[in-house]
Amino acid sequence: MKIVVIGGSGLIGTKVVKKLTEQGHDALAASPKTGVDATTGRGLAEALAGAEVVVDVSNAPSWEDAAVLAFFENSGRNLARAEREAAVRHHVALSVVGTDRLQDNGYFRAKLAQEELIKASRIPYTIIRATQFFEFLGAIADTAIDDRRVRLPTASFQPIAAEDVAKAVASAALGPPVNDTIEIAGPERLSMSELVARYLRATNDPRQVVSDPQARYYGARLDDRTLVPGDNPQLGTIRLEDWLRERRAR
Repeated sequence: MKIVVIGGSGLIGTKVVKKLTEQGHDALAASPKTGVDATTGRGLAEALAGAEVVVDVSNAPSWEDAAVLAFFENSGRNLARAEREAAVRHHVALSVVGTDRLQDNGYFRAKLAQEELIKASRIPYTIIRATQFFEFLGAIADTAIDDRRVRLPTASFQPIAAEDVAKAVASAALGPPVNDTIEIAGPERLSMSELVARYLRATNDPRQVVSDPQARYYGARLDDRTLVPGDNPQLGTIRLEDWLRERRAR
């Protein structure tokens, strides 16, 4: 089966392409690096010819409010048009847990706009909302620097390994469309400040983490439900300690 992976050259996309290829499928990594740009439509028709499934794990190069909204709206419209013309039977998209609860943040507004375009496209779909990735814990710390300390919220946090995300996305691509949203998360739930502190200690980062219930996450206020899944999410199997151990072994 031919499956086109939009954003197939990125962190999740490369893993998804590898998993699908290993299972005998014709997985095409489609990204500007390979001559396919969903935001302009360049190369889409050629890439989607003969495809049964399209997986969109692309991400915007800029998270500035207007730029990120334009990215997801333009790529969403172009993909829907190209998929209809190619008679694609299943659209799988990666989104974020809490998208509908963090609408004071421009990135989450853009992701919700992307989801709404998918639902309106009339193409059978599966939306996978994932919690934050272990791979982004360092970047989260970097954005929370306050007088050389890392000031982070105490809200619940349940990050997931990119490997587990890719596994869930590949599985969805090979299954029937659910025409609904699936949530995936890591196996552990702790406060954001505690999890990031564990990451910094394990990576020998001397920065001190300050737990502050009023601290913001990318400018947004969080409560204990904002970034964690609802009932019955799919849980990954890789714990933070497992991921750190593998990272050190590389």
